[in-house]
Amino acid sequence: MKLLSLKIDDKIFLEMEEISAALHLSRNRYISQAIGMYNFFNKRQLLKKKLIKESKLTSKDSRQVLEEFGV
Repeated sequence: MKLLSLKIDDKIFLEMEEISAALHLSRNRYISQAIGMYNFFNKRQLLKKKLIKESKLTSKDSRQVLEEFGV
């Protein structure tokens, strides 16, 4: 585990406190889960961009192959 210090806007902090209390989660657990979900979301976005880029690269080759086969 790593120790982290961060600054959070008051409004976000108060909202986090209310929600974590309602969910019966410690502040630390709530923040850890939130970061985990945010990481998952961003990994998916990066993968999507990579797949789109690679798809565009292979699209040209695919068209050439189809033309060679007369499709």
